[in-house]
Amino acid sequence: MLHTPKRWFIGRPLRSDRLGETLLPKRLALPVFCSDPLSSVAYATEQIVLVLGLGGLGLLYLTPWLGTAVVVLLVVVVASYRQTCYAYPNGGGAYAVSRDNLGVRASLVAASALLVDYVLTVAVSVVAGVAAITSAIPALAPHAVVLSLALVVLLTVVNLRGVKESGRAFAVPTYGFVAIVFILLAVAGLRLATGQTLTAESASWGLVPDHRTGGLLTVFLALRAFASGCTALTGVEAVSNGVPSFEEPKSRNAATTLATMGGLAITMFAGITALAVVTHVHMAEDPAHLIGLPAGQEQRTALSQIGLAVFGGGPAFYLLQAFTAAILVLAANTAYNGFPVLASLLAHDGHLPRQLARRGDRLVFSNGIVLLAAVAGLLIVAFDADVTRLIQLYIIGVFVSFTLSQAGMVRHWSRELRAVRDPRTRRSVRRSQAINATGAAMTTLVLLLVLVTKFTHGAWIVVIAMPLLFVLMLRIRRHYDTADAEAAPRPGGVTLPSRIHAVVPVVKINEPTLRTLAFARAIHPDDLTAVTVRVDPAETDRLFAEWVGRDIPVPLAEIDSPFRDIVQPLVDHVRSIRRSSPRDVVCVFIPEYVVGHWWEALLHNQTALWLKTRLLFQPGVMVTSVPWQPASSHAAMDPEDRTPVGVG
Repeated sequence: MLHTPKRWFIGRPLRSDRLGETLLPKRLALPVFCSDPLSSVAYATEQIVLVLGLGGLGLLYLTPWLGTAVVVLLVVVVASYRQTCYAYPNGGGAYAVSRDNLGVRASLVAASALLVDYVLTVAVSVVAGVAAITSAIPALAPHAVVLSLALVVLLTVVNLRGVKESGRAFAVPTYGFVAIVFILLAVAGLRLATGQTLTAESASWGLVPDHRTGGLLTVFLALRAFASGCTALTGVEAVSNGVPSFEEPKSRNAATTLATMGGLAITMFAGITALAVVTHVHMAEDPAHLIGLPAGQEQRTALSQIGLAVFGGGPAFYLLQAFTAAILVLAANTAYNGFPVLASLLAHDGHLPRQLARRGDRLVFSNGIVLLAAVAGLLIVAFDADVTRLIQLYIIGVFVSFTLSQAGMVRHWSRELRAVRDPRTRRSVRRSQAINATGAAMTTLVLLLVLVTKFTHGAWIVVIAMPLLFVLMLRIRRHYDTADAEAAPRPGGVTLPSRIHAVVPVVKINEPTLRTLAFARAIHPDDLTAVTVRVDPAETDRLFAEWVGRDIPVPLAEIDSPFRDIVQPLVDHVRSIRRSSPRDVVCVFIPEYVVGHWWEALLHNQTALWLKTRLLFQPGVMVTSVPWQPASSHAAMDPEDRTPVGVG
């Protein structure tokens, strides 16, 4: 039922030896790994303006200064992660750096921060993209949740097809957004140079300041605005996580891609911030605080207002809106490539379920992709696709991982210094260490600011979620260690059972039952007994009569069940055999129908499945399923396995 649709959407499986064909050139790596930081420029300036708006129009003069601080931080973080690309060519980013230099527990803190951040990246990016769509088409606003979930499904399907396929699919929107923003900046610069005035539609609107501002609260508000603007840094670490996905030379190509992304993001963010100041964009977290906003009109995004001021309402404006919506949605693609890779590393180290470490049909970590989509979808529904509420949870995980990664790199370079004697090499290492030390100091400061300024606005959820995930990963590793220790072979090997007692539950005589009896006899157990539970006396008597009439060469035993239960009496019977012969093994053979339609599964095997589940918890008891394939199951078989004669 699922095979054909899966092939339509996902494509045919790829052999393991074709993994090299999935490696990314720089032109495709940019949309795959950098769509998140590139898209952040669409709303990072807006977040600064929104927070400063709480203090009224008098605080908006801080916008360019806070924008400059964000740019400086972005330069330092990009330079720091370029060092990581060269030092850790096997990828893993903050997790790998922290594990090698700061210990397992620090690495799990970084991993929990990144995992939470990746989930929020998908939720925030998709919801922000839908917000851009509804800003251009307000009639779609009531359907924001459904649109967001539909886009998550679309992103999931495209990424399940493979890394290179997703890069090709998303290259045009990513490069299109970069192009339209640079056209916006160029047209705005030309118009300003010729003496024209650019005015946002909100320039004449007033702002009612929050009554709680003033004094130290104003300083706190400025710091909170800076923390909100730091969303421009989200996704920067994705390139260092995915170095193995690049074509050779991997480290150099990854570092070059990271530098290119940094240059584009800094230029676009600085340009948009400057235009927001020049056009006098006024925004408020609560639209009720805007004086002059027409009744019934939605507050446009900052980039949308700038686009209207520069392009007017023509095709260029709608092209800007279309590419903005596309890049905001595709920003989630950074997480779709980062989360599964990180989850696979954690699973390989035993901190997450091991099935997350396996590649799927298309040589991507399919289980991680599906898990990411499921959790992000739950967040979108829980927060009603509200970007303002979701974004308060954002970037805490980013700066936790930034800080640990840079601190780990400082220690990495310290070890390198102890092993290096050449003066020129030592100067190079010290320069790298200084870059990472500066990054560690700055990201630590920003992390503290983000925690303080966003905690009461929803960030407390992330502060709780990260430790819970940290504890969960520790418990999973402890479980795997315990299970592996218990399953380790003993020096003397496994003692052979003294005897094997075979038991076949029988409800009625039919082909599946006779086939199960025949198979049980074929393995030659020490003794074989058929057992039926006496629920309906008349039916049980008919079964015995038919058994004798057919002269079946297996003794049929009867178990009384005064409460009409079938499973418990059978379990008790098997236990009694086991208790009387502790060194023996009891093997229970259960006939099962293998049906071809999902609805048929509701009509068969219920008792068999429950009996099997109960018996699997009994020590010294083996359970063997003997399948019976009726005609309906043939449609689900591979063509070469179908047989025109008989069934079973």
